Amino acid sequence: MKKILIVDDEQDIVESLKFVLENCDYTCYCAYNGEDGLKLAREIIPDLIILDVMMPQKNGFEVLEQLRREGHRTPVLLLTAKAEIEDRIMGLDLGADDYLPKPFDMGELLARIRAMLRR
Repeated sequence: MKKILIVDDEQDIVESLKFVLENCDYTCYCAYNGEDGLKLAREIIPDLIILDVMMPQKNGFEVLEQLRREGHRTPVLLLTAKAEIEDRIMGLDLGADDYLPKPFDMGELLARIRAMLRR
């Protein structure tokens, strides 16, 4: 079973994602701030990380940058309300594999996850 790490400070989003993803036979791990997300990513080595940008302690860009600096090649999908083109460019340049602005369609998110996990 593929392991997905969800890192987002919005508990409702995390719980919704976890529910849907577990019903699609993924194993989910959750963190509610960047620092805990970084720690969990190092411990469990997930197959995919869904990462919010605006979070307490460490933002998603910082988490992503740190993971890439440490050599982690785990696919990362940034899922965030920061939808400006500059933010998307920054996220992709820092090493994100995909960027989906909130609000998002769950079907599209699942399709992007499947595509990323096929690689």
